[in-house]
Amino acid sequence: MQMRLEVVQVPVSDVDRSKAFYTDKLGFVLDHDVEHIPGMRVVQLTPPGSGTSVVIGTGMTTMAPGSLEGLQLVVPDIAEVRSELVGRGADISEIQDLGGVLFAYFSDPDGNRWVMQGQTSQDLRDEHRP
Repeated sequence: MQMRLEVVQVPVSDVDRSKAFYTDKLGFVLDHDVEHIPGMRVVQLTPPGSGTSVVIGTGMTTMAPGSLEGLQLVVPDIAEVRSELVGRGADISEIQDLGGVLFAYFSDPDGNRWVMQGQTSQDLRDEHRP
């Protein structure tokens, strides 16, 4: 059996505002923006280099806008990526070192909370293997 998580829905209140945030401030790639049936708009966005996309839109979920937490983006160089995103106008927290693993946090315009994690070194991963 094989299963891949490829799309995660993110509940938003204003699709166009959120689409602009994800593309302009975070650099996500716009895969498509379609309305196949009346009242159901599907906007799929993919973080650069990711195999998983997010979907925002209308008529797809009952989750309240801003209720999603903990989506995690893993980046090879957190300082570099944070700097680029801040330069694009994204409000990203300072980097925190949590036991050798680096994290920064941000929210989209509705308050959906994201985590950015610096890629964990092989030495640290080996140290914590059973």
